[in-house]
Amino acid sequence: MLDLLIKNACIVDGSGAASMEGDVGIEGDRIVVVGDAPGTAHQIIDGSGLTLTPGFIDLHTHYDGQVSWDAFLTPSSQHGVTTVLMGNCGVGFAPARPDQRDFLIRLLEGVEDIPGTALHEGITWQWESFEQYLDTLESRAYAIDIGAQMPHAALRTYVMGARGADHTQIATAEECAQMAELTCSALTAGAMGFSTSRTANHKTADGKNIGTLSAGREELGTIAGALARAGRGVLQIVSDATVGSNSEMVTQELDLFRHLVEIAQRPMSFSVAQAGEAPEQWRTMLEFARQMSASGAIVKAQVAPRPIGVVMSFSTTVNPFMFTPTWQQQISGLSGSERYAKLCRPEVKQAILAEHGSASFNDVMSRSIAAALPRVFRFTDPVDYEPAAASSLAAEATASGRETADYAYDCFLEDRGQRLFYLPFLNYAHGNLDDVHTMLEHPDTLYGLSDGGAHCGTICDASFPTTLIDFWRRGNRSGKRIPLESVVRNLTARNAEFIGWRDRGLIKPGYLADLNIIDLERTGLSPPRVVKDLPANGSRLLQSSGAYRYTIKSGRVSFRDGEPTGELAGRLVRGERSVPNRFQNGI
Repeated sequence: MLDLLIKNACIVDGSGAASMEGDVGIEGDRIVVVGDAPGTAHQIIDGSGLTLTPGFIDLHTHYDGQVSWDAFLTPSSQHGVTTVLMGNCGVGFAPARPDQRDFLIRLLEGVEDIPGTALHEGITWQWESFEQYLDTLESRAYAIDIGAQMPHAALRTYVMGARGADHTQIATAEECAQMAELTCSALTAGAMGFSTSRTANHKTADGKNIGTLSAGREELGTIAGALARAGRGVLQIVSDATVGSNSEMVTQELDLFRHLVEIAQRPMSFSVAQAGEAPEQWRTMLEFARQMSASGAIVKAQVAPRPIGVVMSFSTTVNPFMFTPTWQQQISGLSGSERYAKLCRPEVKQAILAEHGSASFNDVMSRSIAAALPRVFRFTDPVDYEPAAASSLAAEATASGRETADYAYDCFLEDRGQRLFYLPFLNYAHGNLDDVHTMLEHPDTLYGLSDGGAHCGTICDASFPTTLIDFWRRGNRSGKRIPLESVVRNLTARNAEFIGWRDRGLIKPGYLADLNIIDLERTGLSPPRVVKDLPANGSRLLQSSGAYRYTIKSGRVSFRDGEPTGELAGRLVRGERSVPNRFQNGI
């Protein structure tokens, strides 16, 4: 008798093949029959009218600290994700000497907008080495599986001490060799790869550049050699090359990428998004990936399915007026009713608006946020992730005969300063998602960049999988769409293949029974909301969908109608996993 039987579902199996009606039978943690499964089972789920997919695999998350206190790894697990990869962008919490813990917390607080108070209270610090970190994770149970990468920023500080946090410091040959040795040891112990950051947008909570920003060719090349020596792992990089308009810098970065792949002889992925200041640069990055793939290397660009959107309000991390002197000096340190009361004062409003209109900013981030008002929108329910200019706050201001900044300021005061607004920050240079469609359909891209677990008060993108199965299945304003079978393949089997988790991502006999049962009529996303559920009463943005009737992890129902059942079948995944013997054909 089967342990679990799903009857009469529309099966989208992850291979890209056409969907079919049928049953799926499960014994233990494995799929044993697909198609017609007569007989009985200990548990039967009627899938009539519902869609059955493999569990989604998210290659770009930041749960490195959250794994200490949250067994359910929300919000990714509430959007059909059954396996995550963390340790991206060169940041994480291992290896870490005891006197470096505060620095790493400030780093993650700055780079990934995770409240430092939550990290201080929530992280258990039962490790120093990366291997001990993996051992700690392995001793725990989760609702989903997790994999971890060696983060360059933590590694560099561990080896170089305070010098490692300064990107202008050059690692000695001995220090490079030590970083490589620690990376090789971590890969042997089960790390899934090595990640680094080369973007000026990544700063500590103190405003200092991440220590890996300008790490040299020798340092990175020596570490890449560790992947070749270990014969396993992937490289993951975030770089200003993807949004930069400096052609010399871009050429140097891509030459470095090529050099690292040649040394490591392992797959590489890098982040790609469309920036307003260089709206066609993403094409250069995808062309590089195509050329590398044509040469026989495995090089992929991680792309997002919608605008990388900043959630703005007077009560969260970001708003268009936050860089004015009055905000910095008088408002930023206040919270709750005190902040709202001060912002309501006419003289404060007048000062902020005057400063906002005359300010000049040195970096892309502050310039983009300060100049965002023409591109700020109200959230609809369900959320419209391709909003038209006619629905912006600027358009509302024009219709009411008011100046945009003055009108927007009053809008941000709505709901006692709690009203949330949406800024399509990246991937929206032309006011539509046509370019995003091109990115998603490119053969050398991977679906990623959700940043699950990070940007708690700024971005709410862990719901990317739901956008993919909803928005792109239906199509954008231009009528561009992606068949559901293709969307599911890219969320499952292709990501699994890239990272080397070949035991999941397909609904085939012998594969891991990680599954979603989805109501496609309920895939619209509600607006984000602020929830205080982090340690130390920390807040974060969450977003829900009624689409996921069941999420099954290793044969056990882990979520029902978006709520955890208490089943914790997820574990640490060390290293690659082989294709099940019962199904040896590739995807």
